[in-house]
Amino acid sequence: MNTTEQNPAREVPFFRPSFDRREEEAAIRVLHSGWLTTGKETLAFEKEFADMVHSPYALAVNSASNGLMLAMEAFGIGKGTKILTSPYTFVSTATSALHLGGEAVYADIEADSYSIDPEKIEDKLKQDKSIKAIVPIHIAGNLCNMKAINSLAKKYNVAVIEDAAHAFPAKTTDGYGGTFGDAGVFSFYATKTITTGEGGMICVRNSEAAERIKLMRSHGINRTIWDRYTDKHASWQYDVIAEGYKCNLPDILSAIGRVQLQKAEDFYRKRKLIAERFTRAFGQLDFFQVPPDGEGNAWHLYLLRIVPETLSIGRDDFARALQERGLGISVHFIPHFELTFLKERYGLRAQDFPNAAAHYAQSISLPFWPDMSDEDVQYVIDTVIDTAKKFRR
Repeated sequence: MNTTEQNPAREVPFFRPSFDRREEEAAIRVLHSGWLTTGKETLAFEKEFADMVHSPYALAVNSASNGLMLAMEAFGIGKGTKILTSPYTFVSTATSALHLGGEAVYADIEADSYSIDPEKIEDKLKQDKSIKAIVPIHIAGNLCNMKAINSLAKKYNVAVIEDAAHAFPAKTTDGYGGTFGDAGVFSFYATKTITTGEGGMICVRNSEAAERIKLMRSHGINRTIWDRYTDKHASWQYDVIAEGYKCNLPDILSAIGRVQLQKAEDFYRKRKLIAERFTRAFGQLDFFQVPPDGEGNAWHLYLLRIVPETLSIGRDDFARALQERGLGISVHFIPHFELTFLKERYGLRAQDFPNAAAHYAQSISLPFWPDMSDEDVQYVIDTVIDTAKKFRR
């Protein structure tokens, strides 16, 4: 290894949040208000998010993982029931059901995308009547075939809970990703398209589901903390009517989220331009397969696939070579058949999910964030191409 590789001349992190004085002022405003937990800022954030994506209800939570659990609970997932999802997702898509006493069943992804395959969904629904919800994942912001999935859900009388952690603001002629099913769960984690550091939002159409989620996200208490502490009459009185959880989003994070929400479309335009530069550069080379790009793609991540037969090294070594030259890369996702807990619990095998296994073995997530400079983008392009040429078979 030469000195340049050990000490790269330039470093480009995998992600960097896009903040300015407006987020700082929003956080300071909440600090000065004396009210830090869930209150009027969160109520405003919920309304503004609901208005933007045209959802009847939007409910803020402290993480998308807990949002998935709450949405599943609201739609009947519990002991004796299962969700149907893809193994190509973060672990919480499955463990959210397990926390409720439910289980997970898996269907492979499509050969030409990271999305769950509707044909495989129907195969599973025919075989297992205990499946009560389909949980499709919009990987990297590219939307699943929701028309086909909703049609199957109606045919087999199951709910659809979209894992939309990557999908904001994915907009199509039919609406926003995360609003097509019975529920959609968005993430505001540190690396997401808008961020509150930690946090998420659940969108639902059904008023009963919305009320259930409101109740269960705060200990099963029948009054919100904002109501209890601002009501001048009997503020101390409340009842606990269900075995709830602690999943509320505090005002200090909601205030940051409200500012980020105002910037969401600008962030999207910037990501899209970077994605187009990457695709122009990589799409003409036989080393690579560029990411799928369907209608409404939110471009949360840029997942580049290497073509194994063109290179003398595999994905892992290729990723390490990029890191040695200063690129902060990741892999989305380590599929569930590679994770000890889920592999052992369900007897998962890579050969049962050939498309997911192939995508995992070949995919790298490149540095990708709205405020990347032209020089950053070009360095990523040059480094990836130079590395491929260096290890040409």
